[in-house]
Amino acid sequence: MNSKNKWEADYEQEIERASLARMEGNEGMARVCARRAAGIVIGEYLRRCGYSGVNTSMYDRISLFLELPHVDERAREVSRHFLMKVNPEHKLPVNTDLIQDATWLKKSLLKED
Repeated sequence: MNSKNKWEADYEQEIERASLARMEGNEGMARVCARRAAGIVIGEYLRRCGYSGVNTSMYDRISLFLELPHVDERAREVSRHFLMKVNPEHKLPVNTDLIQDATWLKKSLLKED
């Protein structure tokens, strides 16, 4: 299995887990899985941009991504959603769907359906 197949399989697995968690009423786990999916996408994006040895931490990958000068503002905005912490009511401080955000990042950054 080449690296593209591996990242895609990992991404799809996390999106499936996120969707299942949401269907089961576990929005916290859905967010965790969507964050992992976003980290996978951004890791693949960084690899395609020539970065090697990128940390496997979703937080580190997104932080590095946000420092890149060529990243457009919409991609920055969406990526920042994954770094947000929940409030005391266990909700994000913005109205967003992290599963949809991860899917958007994949389509936008990697030109994948």
